[in-house]
Amino acid sequence: MSNRTLITRNLRLIFSALLFLFLTSPILALEPTDPEHDSTHLSAEHHAVTPAHDGEEKVDITEVAFEHILDAHSWHLWGDHHNAVSFPLPVILKTDAGVVTFMSSKFHHDVHGTEVVEVKGQRFVNYKEGIYYASETANEHGQYVTFTEDGKEVANKAPLDFSITKNVTQLFLTAFILIFMFVSMANAYKKTGVTSAPKGKQSFLEPMVIFVRDDIAKENIGGGKHHKFVPYLLTVFFLILINNVLGLIPVSANLTGNIAFTLVLSVVTLIVTNINASGTYWKHIFAPKPAALWIILMPIELVGVFSKPFALMIRLFANIAGGHIVVISLVGLIFIFKSYYIAPVSIAFTLFIDILECLVALLQAYIFTMLTALFIGSAMEDHSHDEAHGEAAAH
Repeated sequence: MSNRTLITRNLRLIFSALLFLFLTSPILALEPTDPEHDSTHLSAEHHAVTPAHDGEEKVDITEVAFEHILDAHSWHLWGDHHNAVSFPLPVILKTDAGVVTFMSSKFHHDVHGTEVVEVKGQRFVNYKEGIYYASETANEHGQYVTFTEDGKEVANKAPLDFSITKNVTQLFLTAFILIFMFVSMANAYKKTGVTSAPKGKQSFLEPMVIFVRDDIAKENIGGGKHHKFVPYLLTVFFLILINNVLGLIPVSANLTGNIAFTLVLSVVTLIVTNINASGTYWKHIFAPKPAALWIILMPIELVGVFSKPFALMIRLFANIAGGHIVVISLVGLIFIFKSYYIAPVSIAFTLFIDILECLVALLQAYIFTMLTALFIGSAMEDHSHDEAHGEAAAH
């Protein structure tokens, strides 16, 4: 099959896979909070930059790290709470009175529950990037939220949050990048044909597309069955790669380091794998041999169906989020030790980790796509001939 035919034939399927991912994108707004990070009091230790006892400003590296890797209702660029520079994003809430929409700028960069936004007779506060119904009165710290007895969770009711958060915005941005790349590449092939030497974007994208098709899809699925999975594998590969690269930019979103995003990708892989599985695949799970060990092997095989995509989810999330935390921690050494002597060491190690993260960005996209193709290929493989051969050899 020619490269032009391959790309133009698969464009519609690529967009369909992207649409499925977009339909699940609101889950990215449901960011889990860390109990130790979510505290009752609005004290100095919960600000990224707070005054210390000696009058100097104290930098909370933990707060800075969490602000970078977690989702947010606005796109923060730089600055602290008082002089922050950021892009407001739409807040979309499903309340008992209907759908409420407003821009996140109404919170005035407040994430400590001290700024109340009133829309359609309802009052809301933003506490640690979670939107809650505001309390009637503020507590001793000026917060319009109440807490449970252990002080670790907010007691206020929360509306359903379908906001276009920072991660969701970057997901849409990635979609536009993917559509632009593949449409322009397909149009270039229409003009120049497949026999001409690739130029511009073609010379950059064509080797990667062929690599995913031949070295990942064909090698791991094979049997002439790999063609229909190339669109999905291309989507997964470029979706992860682009967001891994964008995540290296300090002001961008940490999309692939968000476990909700990796969960969506792994669930889609689980669905694609099991829908296309062969009969021998299910027979191997629900009727494994030898029959005497069926009661033991069947639960193990069934758990394996879910553990494979679970491993995909954790691997991508842990590698990307962990890399970002390491980089922020290394930079934070300068502010912790407050010494010029530690700065060259910190910068040198940060530069090394950043270069390593560039390799990880490509490697993790390859590993996720390769394992996805491997799972699909193993599920579609027909073992009936092997079983018949084994039985004949036994006789």
